[in-house]
Order: sequence, then structure tokens, then C-alpha cells
Amino acid sequence: MSAIKSTILGFPRMGSDRQLKKLVEGFWSGKVSEAELAEGSKNLRAEHWALQISYGLTEVPVGDFSYYDHVLDAAYAVGIIPERYQELNKDSGIQAYFAMGRGLQNKSVDVRSLEMKKWFDTNYHFMVPEVADNQQFTLNSTKVVKEFKEATDLGYTARPVILGPVTLLALSKATKGSTSKPLDHLSALIPVYIELLQQLAAAGAEWVQVDEPILSLDLDAAVYTAAFSQAYTEFAKVDGLKYLLTSYFDRLGDNLMLAAALPVHGIHLDLVRGASDLDAALAAIPADKVVSVGLINGRNIWKANLEQQLAVLNKVISARASGAAVWVNSSCSLLHSPHSLKPEAGHLDEETLGWLSFAEEKIEEVATLAAAAADRSFVETQLQSNTAKVLSRQQSERITRPEVQKRLAALDETFYSRQAPFTERQQVQRVALNLPLFPTTTIGSFPQTAEVRKARAQFRKGSLTKAEYEEFLDIETRKCIEWQDEAGLDVLVHGEFERTDMVEFFGENLEGFVFTKKGWVQSYGSRCVKPPVIFGDVSRPKAMTVDVARFAQSCSPNKPVKGMLTGPVTILQWSFVRDDQPRSQTAGQIALAIRDEVVDLEAAGIKVIQVDEPAIREGLPLRKTDYDAYLKWSVDVFRLATTG
Repeated sequence: MSAIKSTILGFPRMGSDRQLKKLVEGFWSGKVSEAELAEGSKNLRAEHWALQISYGLTEVPVGDFSYYDHVLDAAYAVGIIPERYQELNKDSGIQAYFAMGRGLQNKSVDVRSLEMKKWFDTNYHFMVPEVADNQQFTLNSTKVVKEFKEATDLGYTARPVILGPVTLLALSKATKGSTSKPLDHLSALIPVYIELLQQLAAAGAEWVQVDEPILSLDLDAAVYTAAFSQAYTEFAKVDGLKYLLTSYFDRLGDNLMLAAALPVHGIHLDLVRGASDLDAALAAIPADKVVSVGLINGRNIWKANLEQQLAVLNKVISARASGAAVWVNSSCSLLHSPHSLKPEAGHLDEETLGWLSFAEEKIEEVATLAAAAADRSFVETQLQSNTAKVLSRQQSERITRPEVQKRLAALDETFYSRQAPFTERQQVQRVALNLPLFPTTTIGSFPQTAEVRKARAQFRKGSLTKAEYEEFLDIETRKCIEWQDEAGLDVLVHGEFERTDMVEFFGENLEGFVFTKKGWVQSYGSRCVKPPVIFGDVSRPKAMTVDVARFAQSCSPNKPVKGMLTGPVTILQWSFVRDDQPRSQTAGQIALAIRDEVVDLEAAGIKVIQVDEPAIREGLPLRKTDYDAYLKWSVDVFRLATTG
């Protein structure tokens, strides 16, 4: 029987009530001292480790905690601190660190932050390190060593987590004017990593988790084989350490043989998004290496089908040599999941609550799978409960709406193209709109002022009636229209004062969505978002924006006011999406709802309609071989939404 360990790759940092957000923002405003920030964060880490152990995990990850961003942590730790922050770093390390994350402007300092990018294809953002031609690497922070000691002092078996050197440099950019590429500096960076690893070994670490998610991308085989081999050959020389090489968010694919051949002691497989790797991985990974199986989805919020995943786990165990170690794990860090379902009790109905699993519940799922593989009799009750809730979701009449399914299935090619060619439409539009050659407009939303936020809060609390709130919104809309007219803009917007968020607003007005009370996930720094949950077939019960658009147009008799809609791909990308049907099908349902809104806006006299799709590019798959299928359906659903 293989030795079974249960663990996760990482845990959300913010806390059950976003305690870290409050600590960090308090520090920025001067209300929390650096010592109070450190102490509060230490207590939060201890709370998170205790939670993981309470559910039966055998090992906790450490070093996954960050004040701002784990990529920023990694860059700062090895001294990738651009010149504009160097003076700050001499005076106060934490001031330089936060300046790299968010910039700093005061009477004596004016520095911009690092660039921010999406972390692979998630809705988390990381800070992009800047590597100079003359880059000098030094061990500037031993944060992960300190946190490892914290965990072991509390009696926990802990595994340090670090971002690997190849991924760190691959995600970096060269400073302006540089002639070298970041990866050219790998040889100079490796000794600093070795110094850090030696400190971890001296502190008593046995295993180190080295995250190299760059392995989920299409790589130049010659360049990256050389880079990984160079780094990990040197890592192997550090006495007393074992390495778990982790990649996630997609299959290893053609990088599998590279990963399997490296001198590491374990390989992690994301078997949620990279399930196609399994058979090849079982054949390629040597028998003396640990296989870490990522069976619990770290990126979505649905309860796992434990019987289904247990079958996969048992397949892995059976395929490994007798005594070969298998770890049960999350597919990726649980950073991308909300903290806990507990605050949702009483907010969400019991049936929906039973379908969901946030980070705390995912820990229990990992532990249950590991226990079931050893002896399922110990967790038979949990397995039966899980099966009942999975079946409840599959069989619920709330999930499937036959009329929505039939409408989508009945579409033909005519639904994906406009009724007249562009040249013909252009002539008609020029006459109808009577705009100058280069008309001016704005993207849409105007600032949500303190007065707007106050009125919304009063309405939600009941101290403003619906009629009073709508009158307030009308006044704000009219003022917005008049201001644009006076400024000389040609195509106006209503300001969107009735909307809190460009996705949330539409989700609240569509069937098939629910909203959590505290389902927060970190977007970047201290900013958290609360994505809508798409649980079932999507439809539009009534018009969503027509009344507001009609009123706004009445405020501007001589200039067109745009109808403002969010596109189907962006609504999909910025939500937690059901996993029981293809994403393209859910996007098609959303597109039909937006299509109906477009038609109603046109019928109401709105002559210009803007459909925002800021997320269409970030929905691209990580592998280029998957691009065509995504681009086909994402463009199709935009056309479907706009050709009514």
C-alpha cells in the first residue's frame, strides 16, 4: 500500500473576514504600526495552519502567505529591486516592498509601482519583476524561513513553498533599454536560491515545494530544458532537502518528460485541468518519486464528486510500485477560492449551500479522499453525504431550464451575422446619427461618488424608499448627461450610477445566478472581489437597462446616449461558472439574454449600443493548440449577443 499524505498547495491569505486587507490598509493609512501588522499577520497564519490540521491534513504549506503578492515576495527576496526603489529599501524594507506593489507618492517620494498582469488565466494579478542588465541578486528576505519556524514551533509538519527560479525569470521583464533577457540571468540567480534553500535545510525543512507553473505553457524546448536542468542540478546538491516540483492550471503535456527527468523527489499533477496527463505521467515518473495528485479544484467553488475522484486516486495508487508515496492535494493553491462557506449559512438556501465548497471545505475534501484511500470505512458517512449532495445538484429542477436549452439548440448560422453588410449599415447609420467625422465619447461609467455610495447604502438598509432612490439616480443621471453635453461630447453615456459592478449588475437581473455574502477572493494587493455564481441555465426574465436608457436619452434630445451592456464572455470570465456543461454553452445562454436586451434597447429608440468585452483575451487557453476552439466560440457568442 502506498503511503498517503494529505496536503494543499496553498491557502487564501485574507482571512475569514478579510482581516489581512484591514491590517494592510490600516498600515498604509498609518493607523496600524509595522509591529501590529506583523503580529496580526502571524496570528492569521497560525489560525490558517490550525484550521488545516483540524480537518486532518498531514502537512501544511508555509510561505504561501503574502502581504501583497507572492511573485513580488519572490522578487523582493532575491533582490530584484529596481533602482527607483533602492533608496526606500535602505530606509525601510517594507516601504520599498509596498512601493513596488502600489507605488508611493508623498512630499519627498514619487515612484510608480511595478506593472501588474494576470496570473496565468486566473483573475488574480501579480506584479511583474523588472530585471536589469547589471542585475545583482542578493538574499534580501528570508520570510519563508521565518514562517517555517513559526509553523514548526507550533508543532506542525510544514512544507516551505517558493516560486521557482525559472518561472520567476520567465514572468519577469527586462528594464527599459536592457539588451539581455531575464532568463539570461539564471546562472547569477541560482546561488541566491541555494543560500535560501540551505537556510531552510538548517531550519529543519525536509520537503520544499517549488512552484514552476511556467511548465503549463508552450515552451522553447531547448531553452527551457537547459534552464530547468541547470537550476535543479544545483538544487540537488543541497544536503537534506527533498523537492516537490509543482505546476498547475493546465496539463504538463509536452513538458512532462522534462519535469519527470529533473533531479527532484516528487511531481505534482493538476488532474482537474490536466487530467489528460495521467496515463503518460504514471508511465514517465520514476517509481522512487512522489506523485502528488491534484484532485480537488482550487479554482472553482463546486463540491467535488469524491467517489469519482477516489477512483482516480485508487488508479494512481495501483499503478505505483508497492510503497511508492502518493500525496492527495488540491489542483492548485486555494488562493483562488473564497475562505469558508460558514458565513453563507442563512444567506444561501440549504440546497445551493450543499452544492458548494470553498477553501475550508476543500481541505476537508482532500483529507476525506486520503482517508478513504487508506480505509473508506472511516469516512463512509462523509462519502455518502457527498454523493447525496452531488446527486442533488445533478437532479435539481433549478439547474436546467428546458426552454433555454431548446432555444440555444435551435440556433442556426443566421443568428451569428448582421442582417445587412457593413457598407450598407454604415450609410444608414451616418444619416440616422448625424455625427461629425470624428465623434467623441467615453467608455461609460462615471465615478461612484460618496453621495452615490451613501444613497445606495441607505436604500439597502431601507432608510431610502425605492421611489426616493430612483429619483436620486435620475438626478445624478441628468447631471451627468448635461455635463457631457456642455463638455462637447457627441455620443453620451448615462454614468451607470445604478450599478455596483459591470458583471454583478447583470447577474442580479438574470436567472441562473446566485450571490454569496462573503465569497471574497483576492484580485491584487488588498483588493478582493466577490464573483457571482452561475449555478444553472441563464435567462433574462425582464429588461435590465431599458428604463434607465430611455430616461437618459430623454435628457438629451439632440445627441445619442449609448445603451451600456457587458458582453457574455466577460460575464462568464468574472464569475464562478457551473462545471456541469461546457463553458461555451453557458456563454451562449448569456449571449441570448444580452441579445434580447439589445433588441429591446433598439425598440426603445437607443441608436448606439456598447457591449463591453474586456475579458475576451484573458479567456484565451494557456496552450496555443487550444486557441482556435476558444476563439471560435467566444467570437460566436459576441456575434450572437449583438446581431438581433
